[in-house]
Amino acid sequence: MTDFFQNGDITTLHNLSNRSLEDMEADLIRFAKHRPMSLLLPSLYSELEGEALPKILKILAEVPYLSEIVIGLDRADESQYRDALKQFSILPQHVRVLWNDGPRLRQLDAQLQRDGLAPQDAGKGRNVWYCLGYILASGRGEAVALHDCDIVTYDREMLARLFYPVANPQFNYEFCKGYYSRIANGKLNGRVCRLLVTPLIRTLKKIYGHTKYLEYMDSFRYSLAGEFSFRRDVINDLRIPSDWGLEIGVLSEMYRNYSTNRLCQVDIAHAYDHKHQDVSFDDEHCGLSKMSIDIAKSFFRKLATQGTVFSSETFRSIKATYFRIALDFVETYRNDAIINGLNFDIHKEEQTVELFASNLVKAGQAFLENPMETPFIPSWNRITSAEPGFLDQLKQAVEADYEEYNV
Repeated sequence: MTDFFQNGDITTLHNLSNRSLEDMEADLIRFAKHRPMSLLLPSLYSELEGEALPKILKILAEVPYLSEIVIGLDRADESQYRDALKQFSILPQHVRVLWNDGPRLRQLDAQLQRDGLAPQDAGKGRNVWYCLGYILASGRGEAVALHDCDIVTYDREMLARLFYPVANPQFNYEFCKGYYSRIANGKLNGRVCRLLVTPLIRTLKKIYGHTKYLEYMDSFRYSLAGEFSFRRDVINDLRIPSDWGLEIGVLSEMYRNYSTNRLCQVDIAHAYDHKHQDVSFDDEHCGLSKMSIDIAKSFFRKLATQGTVFSSETFRSIKATYFRIALDFVETYRNDAIINGLNFDIHKEEQTVELFASNLVKAGQAFLENPMETPFIPSWNRITSAEPGFLDQLKQAVEADYEEYNV
């Protein structure tokens, strides 16, 4: 059971009573009559061969209120796409799988490339973006939720609590972020959020003052959670980042487009575990090291759009201030772990802080060298303006793939 404290600029919806799943799903079944729900699952084919996704599919097969499940499938050849269709066929809902590497969707991507509108980089951002386009085209869902496919602690309550704030017609929320404790196997996880994002936000507040944007970002209990939900009309103006800054970028977009009283966060799980990335101490182009650089650049870009001026000297101050604040957080988390009987490796934690501090300077230098970098994929409003029939073409391509290969 959590506390009931409200802090920051957005509403926090707690788990105060451990309400039964049956009771909550009964509400969602009623809500679905007026606000049908679509679930978006960005997936690699390799995740179908793992432990988490097959279990998730068995659970989703029992969910009674979903109208549609849309899967974005990356890194799959034809035989793997056929196998994916077979595995997803256990789901009783309306299911479509976007074969992102298939010839039809590749042709559509090339069409956008010619107009300079296509996503530039492969990855989760691109995958999610095309799935959002299909959800717009299908028109089946009014409330949409997204979560990753590597959650080993997945259950129906997690999904129900994620959908509830945007599906309930008595609520006025346009967007909801999930949060949870990152504890598994007797230790604290969530290093990038604990040791980079929160200390960096506190650093930027200390140097640049308590701006509305920084206060807003500091309101989220787990800003890097890959689980969020939203009303369908959010999709039109949303610019999806194509790098590891996806979650931070989406939160920044919601800040740009909506009043904070239309946004919330909800406790969706007592404990959460999924696939863990390597820290990658020796390679800044992968793992948590690359993630830290991309996230830092997301913050720097956003602040720059609000008039903040950066320089090489600024980034040295940011590094020094961050390092002190982050080390204080290491001590805080150590004590929190001890009182809860959790393992805590202070050496690895401080090593990670040292890496992140170094990467802040690298992120700053990359920003100064290319301040006009725009890693955002164009909004769907822009696509439909430039290519009025594109959403219909996308839907037709997905349907054609399904009819041809679903045998």
